[in-house]
Amino acid sequence: MLRLGTREFGDDELVIMAIVNRTPDSFYDQGATFTDEPALLRVERAVSEGAAIIDIGGVKAGPGEDVSAEEEIRRTVAFVAEVRRRHPDVVISVDTWRHEVGEAACEAGADLLNDAWGGVDPKLAEVAARYDVGLVCTHAGGVEPRTRPHRTGYEDVMADILRVTVGLAERAVGLGVRRDAVLIDPGHDFGKNTRHSLEATRRLPEMTETGWPVLVSLSNKDFVGETLDRPVKERLIGTLATTAVSAWLGARVYRVHEVAETRQVLDMVASIAGHRPPAVARRGLA
Repeated sequence: MLRLGTREFGDDELVIMAIVNRTPDSFYDQGATFTDEPALLRVERAVSEGAAIIDIGGVKAGPGEDVSAEEEIRRTVAFVAEVRRRHPDVVISVDTWRHEVGEAACEAGADLLNDAWGGVDPKLAEVAARYDVGLVCTHAGGVEPRTRPHRTGYEDVMADILRVTVGLAERAVGLGVRRDAVLIDPGHDFGKNTRHSLEATRRLPEMTETGWPVLVSLSNKDFVGETLDRPVKERLIGTLATTAVSAWLGARVYRVHEVAETRQVLDMVASIAGHRPPAVARRGLA
């Protein structure tokens, strides 16, 4: 069982985390949800299309203009409070590596801290414990936040992923974070080249076998683009193919831009696996 905020998710439930970028320079939408009204409309649409978690981020993952903790708080915290007011039952996640931002977000009503940079600020897990919220423990290859990998190598990429993510998860529980509120993430593209991310995908069962719920952030990433030689706006098909494979291999939570399309893919996989009945069943019955 995974428990986040007021929600409980069964072991066979495939969960969508919708991305809401509160940045002017997102790689995907170039700031389309930087201002409040478009961002709030994005939340409304994502929830209506089947997202159970809204992931709010104030700093883009890649290199760019420096964003202070104070500016990150300004971009995200009041928005978290407004989403909480409008959607009391949605799970609110904040994508940050900084404990100061995590603390302010939890005060405003966040339910989950999405640490995409692999515990670079060890105080973030302490914040999660203090506020009784969830934590995403990600493998980022030991790189500094907002830097790209350079000639990264691993003797065994999955062994390193397991060492880091399980270690972070166990540390979080030791600090007081609820075990049923901790997820692990292989960190596609983070500290990895395309071959590493592909290998991490096909070896996802090694992560699910740990017992920790696995979150994957696949949406329109560079490993999809390089695999198919497609620019950002032409990566949806590759993303959905990777999503279907990841669902079949046991990943539980999917951080995405395209909610409706992802919901259909996950529902189809769940039905093939026998965990979800068809929405309608008329064929051959009349």
